[in-house]
Amino acid sequence: MKKVGIVMGSDSDFPVVKGAVQFLKEWGVPVEVRVLSAHRTPQQACEFSAGARENGFGVIIAAAGKAAHLAGVLAAHTTLPVIGIPVKASALDGLDALLSTVQMPKGIPVATVAIDGADNAAILAVQMLALSDEGLAQKLEAMRREMTQGVLEKDQKLQEAVAAL
Repeated sequence: MKKVGIVMGSDSDFPVVKGAVQFLKEWGVPVEVRVLSAHRTPQQACEFSAGARENGFGVIIAAAGKAAHLAGVLAAHTTLPVIGIPVKASALDGLDALLSTVQMPKGIPVATVAIDGADNAAILAVQMLALSDEGLAQKLEAMRREMTQGVLEKDQKLQEAVAAL
């Protein structure tokens, strides 16, 4: 199975991505987590991304706040899918990071999730890997069925509560 690389611009981003790391591990997806900065360690970030396919990665997740150029820098050096997580790390509540991550030039796409949306980044990474892994695809389908059932159960409880009023 291909690995997922999670790259953070700073170790202060780890609380945002921790749940994604746990999710991937629970699903049996190999994950490697790094701190590499687009601005403070640009050479190392580029080398990581350029060698990612050869090193067994299938998807890269990049979490960064403020200027948030990390996902774009990584995407510029690989043809692997890159998922950007804008991190709420400034007085602008993550809007600066969201715009920096989502506004990519033609030819260098970055899939972008919500501000601090690491859980969806992990699920999206699994969906990408599931294109060539039937076991992951089946687990995703089961997860969706469980979510559906959970919502239907909550709806039923609500209907009962409303009827009792």
